Amino acid sequence: MNTQAMALPKPLRQFYRTIRTNLPHLTQPQAKTLALWSDAIIHTGTCGLTTVATYAALLLRQPQNTLRQRLREFYKDAAHKAGTQRRELDITPCFAALLRWIVRLWTPPHKCLALALDATTLKQRFTVLSISVLYQHRAIPVAWKIIPANQPGSWQPYWEALLEALRHAIPKDWTVLVCADRGLYAKWLFERIVSLGWHPLLRINAQGWYRQAGQTTYQRLASVVAQAGMSWCERVVCFKENPLECTLLASWEAGQSEAWLIVTDLPPERTCARWYGMRAWIESGFADLKRRGWQWHKTQMVDGERAARVWLALAVATLWVVGVGSEAAQRRVAGGLGRCVGVSCFRLGRLQMLAAQARGEWCALGGLVGMDWLGERSPPV
Repeated sequence: MNTQAMALPKPLRQFYRTIRTNLPHLTQPQAKTLALWSDAIIHTGTCGLTTVATYAALLLRQPQNTLRQRLREFYKDAAHKAGTQRRELDITPCFAALLRWIVRLWTPPHKCLALALDATTLKQRFTVLSISVLYQHRAIPVAWKIIPANQPGSWQPYWEALLEALRHAIPKDWTVLVCADRGLYAKWLFERIVSLGWHPLLRINAQGWYRQAGQTTYQRLASVVAQAGMSWCERVVCFKENPLECTLLASWEAGQSEAWLIVTDLPPERTCARWYGMRAWIESGFADLKRRGWQWHKTQMVDGERAARVWLALAVATLWVVGVGSEAAQRRVAGGLGRCVGVSCFRLGRLQMLAAQARGEWCALGGLVGMDWLGERSPPV
């Protein structure tokens, strides 16, 4: 199928133009197929090839096998593509482009952004290392690496490559927090984040020692806060071996089973342990990609590079519905219609797009509502 000659319905043409504008390095066929993939994922609620190809075939009034082959060509490597002008999709430039797209959508004048690093698994097949933008209790993937599950060796080269790919995507005058759970803590990660001009907010284990700045006596990390209701924040040196100069935040809020111990480069007067609570939003993001949204956990793929290209369609679909849902929520409140209680911006965005489709309308992607949580010293709600 010649995608350059492929006629797209008007709403899908608008989707395609938006992708071309924000991911300009993609070829025209790549951008058209990405628009097809993402639109089908949103409207079918699955990334399964058969369902997506069938939806696209019905939408474009073309044979299912034709669309299936086109969609498969999107994620294949060049060696397995048909034709003489085979071009492999390199997703690495897409990472910075996705993050720049989100920055452009961010509502001024707020210039603060939170990212999360985390890993998710797919059975015994894949481990996905991902960096996501945290937004209104959801997570939008902007960079990822898919490797075989239980693959031996360090993840450090992968995380470093993902961070490097995003290095220049955020303006230097923005404040960027990078959150990660204690399983990912490493001194090199702390220092790498700082080298980018961003601020680590990394949880650490309570095993180990620390000493306050200017003192020589080490104390147990487990003793920083002894019970719920306590908090503490000081400049310290953490760990006797491989020491780290940092600000140590300790917080044990009611309802938590144990204290949070968090290290950052920010001075004590400019940081807050509650910000780390945003890291949990990435779990909602993984659920949106899997059972609660795009059903990625049902994929039959076994090749990580191919799966990583499908993740580009998942990321665009997620960004689109989260943005549409966020804007729809704001319009409803402004119009006196009230909030849709118990409905996330992810789910609201998808429902808004389905409702617009039934009305014969198009849901353009509006702005993302940035919040000055740095000034509030607490995470956005």
